[in-house]
Amino acid sequence: MYFNTHSHLNSSQLYEQRDIYIKNALENNVNYITIAGYDLESSRRAVEIANEYSFIYATVGISPNDCLNTTDEDLKEIEMLLQNHRVVALGEIGLDYYWDDVPKDKQKDVFLKQIEIAKKYDKPIVIHARDAYEDTYNILKEAKHYGIMHCYSGSVEMAERYVKIGFMISLAGPVTFKNAKVPKEVARAIGIDHLLIETDCPYLTPHPFRGKLNEPANVVYIAQEIAKLKNMEIEDVARITTFNAKKVFGIK
Repeated sequence: MYFNTHSHLNSSQLYEQRDIYIKNALENNVNYITIAGYDLESSRRAVEIANEYSFIYATVGISPNDCLNTTDEDLKEIEMLLQNHRVVALGEIGLDYYWDDVPKDKQKDVFLKQIEIAKKYDKPIVIHARDAYEDTYNILKEAKHYGIMHCYSGSVEMAERYVKIGFMISLAGPVTFKNAKVPKEVARAIGIDHLLIETDCPYLTPHPFRGKLNEPANVVYIAQEIAKLKNMEIEDVARITTFNAKKVFGIK
């Protein structure tokens, strides 16, 4: 039994054929899926799909790459969506300095406001951080909240710092890439009790399917690689990461 903690069945690439991808996931023992919002429309879609399936959950939020024109009214809708019983976290939110489409000050403002909404409802936050790990860490340390570092790509040392302030480390397709030295180091170094698995589909398709469209079922390959790197049985990786996901999301 696997828990894919971050997917985008709400994306244009997967949404129309989501029933097929969900069926494939179930046939591969992926029994839990979280669909992550990244703007208003995708957050609405995430909730819509989660309301259709008892084993699918949603997160809602506005990502750093999508927040240029975000208003307080938009954030009020995110807060309203967060109160839906199928929504388990606020996210994905954070900072992204790789792209320069959104000024850093705007990213930080929207990030901080969404953290406050999550704290108000005691919901975990799902963090998107790219080329911004130090600033993200400083904000999260000050916020004193908890959640998930989604699709983590930073160093072992940084991952350990995030774990100390209450964050799970979620690994995606890159941990399976043959030349991905750092994600493999993170998988080895971070205790299994602090790890989650995800696909971030339709992006970051794991080896051996790189170049093809990613789908929720492929989370099995992330678990397989972590089991190999940690010298564990894949069944134990699946069981423990599922337990971790349920715990952080507050799923009984």
